[in-house]
Amino acid sequence: MSSTMKPKFLIVFLKELRETLREKRTLGLLALFTLMYPVMLGYLLNQEITRATKPERDGIEIAVIGASKAPTLISQLRQRNITVKDPGPLDEAAITALLQARTYPAVLRLSDKFTDNYAAMRPARIELWYDSADENGKRRRDVEDVLEAYGANVASARLLAHGVSPATLAPIQVQRFDTGTNASRSALLIGSILGVLFLPVFICGMSTAVDSTAGERERRSMEVLMAQPIRAWELVVGKWLTAAFLAVTGLLLELALAHAILSWLPLEEIGMSWSLSWVDLALVCLASIPLCLFAAGLQVALAMNAKSFKEAQSVLSFVMLVPLIPGVVVSMMELKTATWMYLVPMLSNQTLLREMAKGGEVGALPFVLTFACSALGALVAVGFASWRMKSERYVLSV
Repeated sequence: MSSTMKPKFLIVFLKELRETLREKRTLGLLALFTLMYPVMLGYLLNQEITRATKPERDGIEIAVIGASKAPTLISQLRQRNITVKDPGPLDEAAITALLQARTYPAVLRLSDKFTDNYAAMRPARIELWYDSADENGKRRRDVEDVLEAYGANVASARLLAHGVSPATLAPIQVQRFDTGTNASRSALLIGSILGVLFLPVFICGMSTAVDSTAGERERRSMEVLMAQPIRAWELVVGKWLTAAFLAVTGLLLELALAHAILSWLPLEEIGMSWSLSWVDLALVCLASIPLCLFAAGLQVALAMNAKSFKEAQSVLSFVMLVPLIPGVVVSMMELKTATWMYLVPMLSNQTLLREMAKGGEVGALPFVLTFACSALGALVAVGFASWRMKSERYVLSV
């Protein structure tokens, strides 16, 4: 097809796209930003998984001062894969230094009268020393569980020795049944984490939107374009589609990489899960394309309304953060998912992704509303930009 047969907005689109692709440094920065967050997210989650599973792999090593006074307790600790080290008598300062050096997650110290009090059936004191600022909180809780079980066993044995059933002390038996799944428990955390994945929508096309409007007006090349036999809306649509194309590309790359990383990580080890399939991800991407169109249209319209290139950059840098506010507010207030959330651009995409991450049925309405609210915003923004382009005061910067 010859260039004369192509729609004029398509000619503008190809022209703007070629000019954008020539800027290798800008494209490199956009690619770095797009790929950086999924990789960083995967690294942080992998570190958390490694930390959470380390006690199971390597076991727990604690210091017990006076371990010979409670052989039964030491035996129970070892049955739970807890290695016991006896560092000998230590005062408070030495114990504190030991914990601050992260040598042990916890230190147990049996009192000097432990054996006498135990034999006399009086409370035998065991001191549990730990550093609450340490990352080994789970290991310390494992040690506490053993201490509680040890105390319960001793109490039961003493009651039986006196002819009393241990069940007497437990008149109520509570059975807990958790119907939550890993996906539903981690939905809020996953949703807040993945909300940032939609940022490329507002970043990847911003430089192109500014340069093709405010930039061309400052360089006086806009006057040359307006002198061509092309209508204002065709010129705006071409520039709009260029910014939208970059936004769609950045979003698809980021979501695909994040999905691949989250599917590969064993999130079940930390009580989380990622249940989306590639088909689900494709539906999310399809519903998010209008968000890219809306972001590009808004950026073109605002950049055209700015008085200079620098002003356009400043305004769009601020506006880029505005779509994140509803998602942050909903997350902080812990609001339940409601239909109105699918009527707010950006928030609708975050909500849709979070609900699909739970693994339940979402239905068609959220997809339709998510698609429609951004599509309507895109049409309004492009319509305003086309009207603005008709103004001679805009073109002549007066």
